[in-house]
Amino acid sequence: MEPKIHRSYHPMPLDVKWERPKPEGTDRSFQEVLDQQLTLSKHARKRLEERNIDISSEQWNKIGEKLTEAKQKGVRDSLVLTKEAVLVVNTNSNTVVTAMDKQSANSRLFTNIDGTIIM
Repeated sequence: MEPKIHRSYHPMPLDVKWERPKPEGTDRSFQEVLDQQLTLSKHARKRLEERNIDISSEQWNKIGEKLTEAKQKGVRDSLVLTKEAVLVVNTNSNTVVTAMDKQSANSRLFTNIDGTIIM
């Protein structure tokens, strides 16, 4: 009877760390790109629709970049002030928690915010 396991089989050592090569022209990892993407909570999405707030994709990208900077400085919950709106964003999960237009924000009190980003 012939053995089913061949002796020439050599498994890869477990201590070898393989890294995927980065595409040319980029120095950011996939995780960095993924971390910059913003998620809208159900509540925030509803508020943006109700209040007819339209933020361009370019503006969202800028907000994402600033949130990455804030996260590196230890900010967890940030108040983001733009020309169009006021956003409360959790930087750990990159989630927009709520959104309101500037007129609604004038009479509000924001608590549990440890950083502010003015765009």
